[in-house]
Amino acid sequence: MKTKIRSTRRQFLKAAGLTAAALAAPPFIRHSRAAGKLTVGLWDHWVPGSNAVQEAIIQEWAKKNKVEVHVDFITSIGEKLQLTITAEARAEDGHDIIMMPTWHPTFVRNRLEDVGEVIKAANKEYGNYTSVADYLFKFDGVWRAVPAPTGSHNYPIVARLDLFKQHAGVDLQKVFPADVKKRNKKLVDAWTWENFLGYAEKLHKAGVPFGNPIGQTTDSQDWLGPLSLSFGSKFVDEKGNITVNSDGTRAFLEYMKKLTQFMPSEVYAWDDAGNNRWIISGRGSAILNPPSAWTVAKRDKPEVAAQLWHCDVPIGPKGHFRGSLPYGWGIWKFGKNKAAAKDLLMDMSTKKNVFRLITASQGYDMPLAPKLLTHDAWIKEGPPEGTQYNYPVRGDETIIVGCMPAPAPIAAQMYNQAVIPNTVARVCAQGQSIDEAIKWAEQELQGYLRDV
Repeated sequence: MKTKIRSTRRQFLKAAGLTAAALAAPPFIRHSRAAGKLTVGLWDHWVPGSNAVQEAIIQEWAKKNKVEVHVDFITSIGEKLQLTITAEARAEDGHDIIMMPTWHPTFVRNRLEDVGEVIKAANKEYGNYTSVADYLFKFDGVWRAVPAPTGSHNYPIVARLDLFKQHAGVDLQKVFPADVKKRNKKLVDAWTWENFLGYAEKLHKAGVPFGNPIGQTTDSQDWLGPLSLSFGSKFVDEKGNITVNSDGTRAFLEYMKKLTQFMPSEVYAWDDAGNNRWIISGRGSAILNPPSAWTVAKRDKPEVAAQLWHCDVPIGPKGHFRGSLPYGWGIWKFGKNKAAAKDLLMDMSTKKNVFRLITASQGYDMPLAPKLLTHDAWIKEGPPEGTQYNYPVRGDETIIVGCMPAPAPIAAQMYNQAVIPNTVARVCAQGQSIDEAIKWAEQELQGYLRDV
């Protein structure tokens, strides 16, 4: 239910024409009432009804502004959305507005229009976006995409209330109640990766292990990236230096050697739906995932859904991080109606319309502006009532994307090639020494830096 990105780095870089010089953006025209046409390509949302609400918002704007708008909903199955983005960038022809998965604004940044005016209007209404938005969508001081709530999500722990209480002795609703004001600091502070290892061992012995993929999948990156950083491991630092050979990386890999002993052996072969199927089946006790697993369980296994609770990610010795996968709306520089496109994105970014999108997604969509996290969907959704309350960050977790803090063009390549999961797999599945795996990672990373 989440996008996979598997094309090679060279294919993306060449297809997107990233070596071309950026063109100066034309002046922004605030009004689009001169009519005309507009084409919009959006991700085909998996939650029933979400597409209809997006279409309604767009057509309401179109009627008001006398603009003819055609909307295409493009599936990510078979990477059709990603391939569409790459093809349009290369041909310099296609939709005026195109919705992009996390790393694609990085790949095609020199083909995207400056959308700073849209960002400025959104910031004026409800404040700044998080630093992740700057990291993914802003290059050399210029905004190249607008954070889209639709499709954007993050990765909390999703755990079985009954199994954790019975086998691990942890009352998750007491640790993470559906009211941040009722949190007990002592209980929250004890929610560490070190203690989680003990819980995982007990749950494994009870026959209901914790499970999450470790392979070339987005879900693999989005829990292992934050986990490695929480141990102080930076495969590449903020300045683009290769720093994988560190005490932090060794501590992270030592931890994974212990944790994987208590995980299903097949996690190395799981795709992005593997962890969802694991928890829905009733055989698993916990995963890291947005509410998609709970939503499907509510439909197919309501007895399982009634026991699922979304919680903070455990705390590491060097920090507290949660993974995310935001989407962005981009406007091509070669678009035929850029003024209207910017006006439409302003309208879609208003609080009123963002809230409509969150409601339509049943709380799955997660905006990148903290002041938009007041929607009551995360309070009311159930069963159990309050299960999604801690899906928005309520405590001190820092939202990141996998492979941060490496500069985004480097991190995008690291992510696409799954360097962190592959390093883990070399140690935990293939039996390589930690030093051997680190040496392999260094060699891989050197290739990524040469391509930037």
